[in-house]
Amino acid sequence: MRQAEAPPPIANVGWSLLIGIGVIEALFAVVVIGSCWLIFQGGKVSEPTATPPIDLAPIRKVLDDQVAAWNRGDLEGFMAGYWKSDAMTFYSGGDITKGWQATLDRYRRRYQAEGKAMGKLTFADVEVHPLTIDQAFARGRWKLTLPDGTNPEGLFTLFMRRVDTHWRVVHDHTSAKSP
Repeated sequence: MRQAEAPPPIANVGWSLLIGIGVIEALFAVVVIGSCWLIFQGGKVSEPTATPPIDLAPIRKVLDDQVAAWNRGDLEGFMAGYWKSDAMTFYSGGDITKGWQATLDRYRRRYQAEGKAMGKLTFADVEVHPLTIDQAFARGRWKLTLPDGTNPEGLFTLFMRRVDTHWRVVHDHTSAKSP
């Protein structure tokens, strides 16, 4: 009597398995095999690689210095926290502003033109998250207290990069809360 052949080891099945079945069945097999592997590994999944520890104080100082400069009415001092480059970007209110000078000009039109006021700026709920040793993002809430009694406010997300040993905002996405 002829003995039945032993089934091939799973590692030897390879492409012959995929040729004989459809794509959905192959994907299902991959999921089942992967699940079994996790079970046999004790369900342990490796943790994502942690970012290297960096000192967040210099990043927070950039933001604190911006608030102080704004509250002095010093837009150039406020803009010192931004990367002085044509590649810097500012997204707000459905508009995209490219470049440091264009962003400064936008702030001047909105807050220092005839009949405009800068008011008092505050940041709240600020979180800083390092991405690499030279890149981070910060997010939080901003609020202006204007002389006319209005209080525009909203959220910001800043992508920051270490440029020539100084942290600078290279991208700013700011939104305003609807009135």
